[in-house]
Amino acid sequence: MSAETRHILLMDGPDSTGLIHRVTGVLAHHNLNIIRNDEYVSPDRQFFMRTEFEGNYDSVVLSDKLRETLPSGINLRINPKKKKNIIVFVTKEHHCLAELLIRYAFNELDADILAVVSNYNSLQSLVSKFGIPFHFVTHEHRTREEHEEALLRTLSIYEPEYIVLAKYMRVLTPAFVSHFPNRIVNIHHSFLPAFMGASPYRQAYDRGVKIIGATAHFVNNDLDEGPIIAQNIKEVDHRHTAADMATEGKDVEKIVLSQALKLVFNDRVFIHQNRTIIL
Repeated sequence: MSAETRHILLMDGPDSTGLIHRVTGVLAHHNLNIIRNDEYVSPDRQFFMRTEFEGNYDSVVLSDKLRETLPSGINLRINPKKKKNIIVFVTKEHHCLAELLIRYAFNELDADILAVVSNYNSLQSLVSKFGIPFHFVTHEHRTREEHEEALLRTLSIYEPEYIVLAKYMRVLTPAFVSHFPNRIVNIHHSFLPAFMGASPYRQAYDRGVKIIGATAHFVNNDLDEGPIIAQNIKEVDHRHTAADMATEGKDVEKIVLSQALKLVFNDRVFIHQNRTIIL
């Protein structure tokens, strides 16, 4: 199959001498132009490389030649540089969803939002303004497993590449997560593991915290403990009320989520053990 759009070559595996030379040699042999190349070797000698290139090529021939040239143990994939197809999960809070919808409307998201799914219908009117399908999948009178089965049926309509939890306030089971390994991105405040549960900003206010922040991460089987993609903070002081902190926190959350998604959707994030390598 011939391809002539810009593509991204992603590699990771045990480090060895000459890996970059081997890859660039194959690309040059196929008359492909490298736009950008980033690489990193971790302390445990794992090699990571992201190569953005353009030109006409046969994807099967190129992949076979690269695998033939590289040592065994190297993971290799070539992705077209294109928008990702995503589904957004929400509950009742609008700030992260609204940020994504605006960025999507102005072509700043690097993704196509196929639909928004929620266990409440509170945000349906907002989503409808952007012409995006909204699915209300209630959790009431259902076990967690029954609710997730209903979610999976909805997702099967769209087959998204990624799921974005834009303040989705239900814990996903390992069984659900297993359908989307390293393809679910979550955002939450950065007080964890402190100030868990309801009213984290009231708890933070009561303790007199001096910084608030947000963390975006991949979802795995351990709640809020998946590989971290992006974080940021904002300083606060005694003049801030709990409501002020919540407002500031929401601003940080929506920006951090957008930053994380930009990295993920541009194929800049590798996962090694429980950490991310971002090139």
